[in-house]
Amino acid sequence: MTISVIIPAAGSASRAKLNRNKIFFDLGGVTVAEKTVAAFSNIENVTEIIIACAKRDEESLKGIFSGNPLIKLVRGGDTRTDSVKNALKAASGDITLIHDCARPFVTHNLIYNIIEAVKAHGAAIPVLPFTDTLGFGDEEYITETKREKLFKVQTPQGFKTELIKKAYASISPADSFTDDAGVFCKYIGKVKTVIGERANEKLTYEEDFKPKILVGTGFDLHTLVEGRKLILGGIEIPHTKGLLGHSDADVLAHAVMDAMLSALSLRDIGYHFPDTDERYKGADSMKLLSLVLGMVQSRGYKVNNLSACIMAQKPKLMKFVPAITQNLAAALDISPSLVGITCTTLEGIGVIGREEGIAVQAYVSLNLAE
Repeated sequence: MTISVIIPAAGSASRAKLNRNKIFFDLGGVTVAEKTVAAFSNIENVTEIIIACAKRDEESLKGIFSGNPLIKLVRGGDTRTDSVKNALKAASGDITLIHDCARPFVTHNLIYNIIEAVKAHGAAIPVLPFTDTLGFGDEEYITETKREKLFKVQTPQGFKTELIKKAYASISPADSFTDDAGVFCKYIGKVKTVIGERANEKLTYEEDFKPKILVGTGFDLHTLVEGRKLILGGIEIPHTKGLLGHSDADVLAHAVMDAMLSALSLRDIGYHFPDTDERYKGADSMKLLSLVLGMVQSRGYKVNNLSACIMAQKPKLMKFVPAITQNLAAALDISPSLVGITCTTLEGIGVIGREEGIAVQAYVSLNLAE
C-alpha cells in the first residue's frame, strides 16, 4: 500500500511577523520545511511528498530539496483548501497524508498511528483534549463554558486517497473549510480520531519562533578600597573596605545584569550604563537591575533562575546569603528557591586571595513568557 504525503506551504505567515515565509525559518541549522519533510521521508511506503507552495517560494524549495527524489512541487492556491485540492491532483498513493508544513515536530510514532487507523477506518486525524475551559458566546459575553466532546485537531490527517479526492471534488464555492477532516466529514462520512502529541504544535505566532529558553553568563570584578561601602545584591555588608566603581559597585548585581543582557545578546552594562555618564555616578545597582529586567520583559521573556558564585577572601559572606537571596529574588520577580548564591575564597591566590578585590560569576536562564 503506497502513501502520498501532501504538505500545504503556500501561506503568507503574516501572523508570525517574519520577513519571509515561516517555512524557511531556521530551526538549529535546518529550515521548518526541511524538518517537516524529513519526518516523512523515511516512512515506509511513502512514494512521494507533494509540497503545495507559492510561486515566490518555488526556487528556494527546489534548491533545498534538490537531492530528495520524493519531492514534487505544485502551485498552491489562495487558501489551504485550494492548495490541497491542487496537490491531490498529483497524489498517486493508496493513502494520502496531509500535514501542515508549520508542524515540524511531528514524530514517526504519530505518523504510523495515523496510517494504521486509515487502513482500518478509511480516514483518521490526531486530536488532543482541551485542558482549558472553553467559553461560548460573542466578543462581549460568554453564554456557556463546556469542553466535553471538543478536541484540538492536528495533522497529519490521513485518508484513503480515492475518498479524499472524491470529497474535495464535491466542494462548492459556498464552502469554507480550515482542514481536510471538515471536507471529508461533510461529503464522505466519519473520521477516526487518534490521540495526538503535545509537541506537534503548529508554528503560527511571533512568539512561536522565539527560543523557549535563553541562558546568559556574566562576570565582574571590582577593587576593594577603604572609604567605600561594600554592597552585594543590594545588601550592605559590614567590612573595613568597599568596592570601587562609578556606581555603588555592587559586583553581584553587575554580574547578574550582564548575564541577563548576554542571554538576549544586548551588549553589557558598560554599554547601557557607561561610567562616563554622570547619571550613573553613585547609582543604586539594584535600580539598574530593574531597568535590565524591563529590557528582558519587553522582549517577551522572564527570569527563570539565577546561579551566582561570589569569590571573596574576606569578609566571610555565608551569613548574608539568605538576605542576598531574598533581595535578588524580589528584584527579579522569582521565588527565592530559584536563586542559588554560593561563596568561595581563592585560598589566598591572586588579586582576590590577596583581598584586593571581589569577583562574581553569574548565570541566568530566561523563559519565554506565557
